[in-house]
Amino acid sequence: MPTHTMRAVRLHEYGGPEVLRYDEVPIPEPGPGEVLVRVHAVGVNPPDWYLRGGLTNVPGSESTVSLPVIPGTDVSGVVEAVAADVDGLAVGDEVFGLLRFPSFDGSAYAEYVAAPASDLARKPAGIDHVHAAGAPMAGLTAWQFLIELGHDHPSPFQKAPHRPTALDADTTVLVNGAARGVGHFALQLAKWKGAHVIAVASGAHESFLRELGADQFIDYTKSRPEDLVHDVDLVLDTVGGPGSSRFLRTLKRGGSQFPVFPGDFDEEETAKLGVTVSTAQVRSNGAQLAELGRLLDAGTVRVAIDSTFALAEARAAHERAARGHIQGKIVLTVA
Repeated sequence: MPTHTMRAVRLHEYGGPEVLRYDEVPIPEPGPGEVLVRVHAVGVNPPDWYLRGGLTNVPGSESTVSLPVIPGTDVSGVVEAVAADVDGLAVGDEVFGLLRFPSFDGSAYAEYVAAPASDLARKPAGIDHVHAAGAPMAGLTAWQFLIELGHDHPSPFQKAPHRPTALDADTTVLVNGAARGVGHFALQLAKWKGAHVIAVASGAHESFLRELGADQFIDYTKSRPEDLVHDVDLVLDTVGGPGSSRFLRTLKRGGSQFPVFPGDFDEEETAKLGVTVSTAQVRSNGAQLAELGRLLDAGTVRVAIDSTFALAEARAAHERAARGHIQGKIVLTVA
């Protein structure tokens, strides 16, 4: 076993990026069903800054936060120790995963993390730890919205269970916020299924999104998608906010809008347009991550990295996130 302490980033109070502290803490012990992972890279995700800002429980989760807390959910690393009841993983295996989501108990911003074996998949051999760490939350969000929900937990945001739309060559999908984490995976998964994809982002991302396979690109700083596009089967909106309902006008009757961040929709308007609005909440799922891992290994889907920061520079990573216009994922590297 390694020495008994490690470095981790913790919150002792809520606030801006400056409250992230680089501490020395005990290495966790893996409990039943868990493995200890020596972390090589950590993905940075919106829940990390929601927690930092003072959101203390994820909707639909029972867990609550007590300070100090180690943020983070997305890791890639190497198995260091295995609980007696865990089969299928051994010391030395390279793994990646979304840990314990939806909750704030991931504790990923650290040199070691105790991880439920069921949340992990083998890291694709063809990509490095940095790219693997960028995949779990964003990739599983796109997967569970578009491909297969993979769980039967009700969404805290709606009564009806979310049902992905069948995607094929006859389907047109509009992805709003296509250059971001979830958006760039959604674009690629829709293309994998054969769909025609319209990507919406700012002009700086056009060549990046065309490389990923976008059939059409709309620069939202220059034109309004709802003026240019009609008869779309599916809108995946990864941006949200008060303007989200304007995308309903791009849909054909029978079409769907999937807001990643629950928005404000008028039931009368959606009924009149004959469209569906449905949202899902991403959950940890090692088996689905293994399926996504095969696509990553084959190069069918790739992880774009916006920027990397050392674990000790987590504050700078959060400042980068706050500036916006992210292309792909921000990742923390652990020596």
